[in-house]
Amino acid sequence: MHRPPRRRPATCSTAMRPGRGFGSGKRAAAGSSSSIDALPDGVLEHILGFLLAPEAVRTCVLSRRWRHLWRSAPALRFGCLDSDGQVPPPVGEHRVLVDRLLLLRGGGGPPLDTCDIRLSEALHNVDVDDLRRRVNFWVRHAVAACKARSLRLHIDWYLFPYLDDMPLFSQHLTRLHLRGVCVHSSFFDFSGCPALECLDLVTCSLSMPSKISSDSLKHLNITRCLLSEDHRMRIHAPSLVSLRLDLNKDLTPMLDSMPSLLEAFVRIGELSGDYCFELCDEPFLQLQDCVCLFCVSSHGGGGDESCVLFNGLSEAKSLVLISTPSSLVSPQSLLILFKWELRWCPVFSKLKTLLLNEYWCTPDDFGPLVCILEQSPVLEELTLVLFSEGPKYEVEMKGSIISPMERPATISEHLNIVKVKCQAVDERVLKVLKFLSTLNISFTS
Repeated sequence: MHRPPRRRPATCSTAMRPGRGFGSGKRAAAGSSSSIDALPDGVLEHILGFLLAPEAVRTCVLSRRWRHLWRSAPALRFGCLDSDGQVPPPVGEHRVLVDRLLLLRGGGGPPLDTCDIRLSEALHNVDVDDLRRRVNFWVRHAVAACKARSLRLHIDWYLFPYLDDMPLFSQHLTRLHLRGVCVHSSFFDFSGCPALECLDLVTCSLSMPSKISSDSLKHLNITRCLLSEDHRMRIHAPSLVSLRLDLNKDLTPMLDSMPSLLEAFVRIGELSGDYCFELCDEPFLQLQDCVCLFCVSSHGGGGDESCVLFNGLSEAKSLVLISTPSSLVSPQSLLILFKWELRWCPVFSKLKTLLLNEYWCTPDDFGPLVCILEQSPVLEELTLVLFSEGPKYEVEMKGSIISPMERPATISEHLNIVKVKCQAVDERVLKVLKFLSTLNISFTS
């Protein structure tokens, strides 16, 4: 007796193909319990949240049940599945789609967990005014209408489209990541965003803001941004837990008190705007270290005798302080801001882990290193990264206190771990090791 061939039940791989839809939910349930259509709506919406927005919207053709599932997905993602090494897709191909999907998603749906927009455009192939209007619409609509908890806007472009000079208002926004935009002063007044905890600013133009202010902010990252050459930006974030300032040039921001700070990374590099008027009117031509008694290297901060960084960093438990050289100025010139700070240096009463590079312990001047060690009474671990770029080092030496009884009185009695990392043990490194030996610290490679 001839038997008809058995029909294989629809699986996840076949059920998602347009044109081979699920049909009704009853048919899928009768076919197999392993069908993706047997999953609850909440699970399907969660899965759609991992897709790019155009792909998620296409699922509406699968069946009547799928028609509106994408509108309840927890995330909208545009052009964000490319690896970091690839250029995001062009604005021209997505701008109308982004407009429409944000409008549809904001029409009374549940709050959006994530809105992730990463686009690019060639300089000669875009209307600047149109791009600015659209970018501002995306930001405002995602925050206000879609109630996004996390907003990421990444514009890979030659010019910075600027955001409107108005603050945001949202009870839902907890994370904001901006890249490639120009931001004005009022935008950084986050008093209308009481839930905001994370702010990432990467390769943005921040030349206009005078202050970043948020009582709720816990994590702040400012990396490779353009800052003002004339006016020092102030950061008021009393609840901050972690801080990263990776600055290439211009004036270093001034930090208000941060009593909750646990860890901070500060790199001042390239052409810092903090220079000494007593030496040279042109910072690019400065060729010597600052020796004046009342240095005005706090240029742009009013010239007052107060710390720019250390008042805010003094409560940190883990701290990285790095100054990167430039080929246009003397390496010593980059120490001006840090030396200014050390003249009114507060006590780092909670600091347990400290990482410095060679600009804190040049072979001819160990004063900055001694000063910060004296102001760190509970320090437990010190790492010196000398004359090399991490994270890989050819040589790593571990030091220890030879005799606790002979420890200098000005050095923390808790300091038990000292590390030195370098590419090679040359004459410069040997001078540093010799100085550390005067602090009763010996090393083994």
